[in-house]
Amino acid sequence: MAYVAVKGGERAIDNAHTWLAEDRRGRPEVPDLETAQIREQLGRSVDRVMAEGSLYDEGLAALAIKQAQGDLIEAAFLVRAYRTTLPRFAASQPLDTADMHIRRRISAVFKDMPGGQILGPTYDYTHRLLDFALEAGFTPPAPAEMPEETGPVPRIHDILGTEGLIEPDLRSDAEPGDITRAPLAFPAGRDIRLQSLARGDEGFLLAMGYSTQRGWGGSHPFVGEIRVGEIGVEIVPPELGFAVDIGDITLTECQMVNQFAGSKTVPPQFTRGYGLVFGHAERKAMAMALVDRALRAEELGEDVKAPAQNPEFVLYHCDNIEATGFVEHLKLPHYVDFQSELETIRRMRADVVKEPAE
Repeated sequence: MAYVAVKGGERAIDNAHTWLAEDRRGRPEVPDLETAQIREQLGRSVDRVMAEGSLYDEGLAALAIKQAQGDLIEAAFLVRAYRTTLPRFAASQPLDTADMHIRRRISAVFKDMPGGQILGPTYDYTHRLLDFALEAGFTPPAPAEMPEETGPVPRIHDILGTEGLIEPDLRSDAEPGDITRAPLAFPAGRDIRLQSLARGDEGFLLAMGYSTQRGWGGSHPFVGEIRVGEIGVEIVPPELGFAVDIGDITLTECQMVNQFAGSKTVPPQFTRGYGLVFGHAERKAMAMALVDRALRAEELGEDVKAPAQNPEFVLYHCDNIEATGFVEHLKLPHYVDFQSELETIRRMRADVVKEPAE
C-alpha cells in the first residue's frame, strides 16, 4: 500500500474554526458563560493562567480560559502571546511582602507566631466529597471576618535569623536579569531561576518538588510560612521622581525551611527555599520553593545527582508553552519527512532480504 500526501487548504481550516466555535459555545439552550463568572467563580484557574501566562490581568485570563474551553495551558499560551504585544513603560519597585494585607498566613514550624495563624480561605480542612448542593445554585454565606490591618507582619525566616539559625537573607541590590528580554542561558543565577519557576508549569514543578521528598536529591523541608494577600505595586515615573502606587495584586509567598549539615566554611544551619507567584496558588508556591532549594545544591556544596538539582533539566523543561510547542507540533503535517523515513526502511528491509542466509 502506498502512502500519499494529503492536500488541504483554507476552506478546510475555516470549517475547522467554525466547528471549534460551535463546539466552544455548546448547546444553545444552555446560557452562555460570561467572563465575569469565570473571573469570580473560577479564581484558581484564573490565577494559574496569570502566573503561567506571565501577565497579571484577571479579565484577560478569564477571556483566555473561555476561548480555550478551559484548557489552562492553551489559555496561558494565549495570554503570553498577547503579552508580547504590550508596550513596556516602567519597572515596578521591589515588593516587601511584610507589608502584605494578609488573607491567609500559616506556619508549620511555629504554632504561636507573631501576627498569629490566619487560616483564611482554604481547602485544607474540607472533606473531599462532591457537594451536589452546588448543582442547584449556591447562596453565599455571610461575609467572612477579615483580619484587621496591624501593620507589617514579620516573616518566620526573620525570626530564625535573629538567632543565626538560618542562612542570611540572600537579597541582592544588583539589577536582576529578565527572561522575557534575554534568552535563557547557563549558568543561570538565582534571579533567572526564580523567574523561570514562577511562570513554569505547576504540574511539572509539583512533580519535581515531590521527587525531592522521595529521596531524589531531597532534603527534609518544613513550611516556614505561607502567606496569601494583596500588596500595592509602585513605580517611579521619571518625570515625578517619586514612587506612585498603581494598584494592588494578589500574591502567594512560600518560605521553606530546609536542613543543612554545614560545610568546611559554613556551620550547620537551616537553608531557604523560596516561591512567589501571582494569585492564590499555594501548591505552585510550595513546589517552586522545593525546587528552588534543590537547584541550590551546587551552591551549598551538595552532590548534584537528581533531576530536580539539575538547572538545565529543570529550567529547559518547566515552561509549558515551549513544551506544548514541541509536543503538539508532532500532529502537524510531516508528510515529506515520513515519506523519507518510509523509503529508508523499505530499502533497509530489501537489503536484509537480499543477504544470503548463514
